[in-house]
Amino acid sequence: MNAERLPTAEDMRAYGARLAARLRPGDLVVLSGPLGAGKTTLVQGIAEGLKVRGPITSPTFVIARVHPSLRQGPPLVHADAYRLGGDLEVDDLDLDASLEESVTVVEWGEGLVEGLSEDRLEIHIDRETGDDARVVTLRGVGARWSGETA
Repeated sequence: MNAERLPTAEDMRAYGARLAARLRPGDLVVLSGPLGAGKTTLVQGIAEGLKVRGPITSPTFVIARVHPSLRQGPPLVHADAYRLGGDLEVDDLDLDASLEESVTVVEWGEGLVEGLSEDRLEIHIDRETGDDARVVTLRGVGARWSGETA
C-alpha cells in the first residue's frame, strides 16, 4: 500500500485522471473514507480520464449511474452503497451484469462489493486536519493488481 497526499480538490481530480489511464473494462474500484473525504471528486477525475459523459455527481439517492464513453472506451458505472443495507441490496443493483464491459467504481463499497471480483482496487481517502488536503491510499487486490500502488 502506498499513500499520497493531495492538497486540493483539483489535485484529487488529477489523481483520478491519472488512475483512469490504468483502468480497463472489467475493473472494480472500491472507495472508502468519511463523509466529505473526496470520493466523488476522485470519480470526477476518473470520468474525465475515461472521457465519459457527465456530469459526475454523488449517486447517493440514485444509487448507481452509467456514464457512456464519448470515445469508444468503456462506460463508467458509478455506484454508491452508502444507503444499502447489505449483500441482498447490492445484488439488487446487478452490478455484476455490467462489470465485464465497464469500469465500476463503488463509493462506500467496503465490506459489501468485494465479492463482485477477485481483482479490484481498494482506495481509502482520509482528510487531514487543519486544511483541505486528503491522503489517498491505494491497495491492489488479486492478480490484475498484484503489487499495484499509486
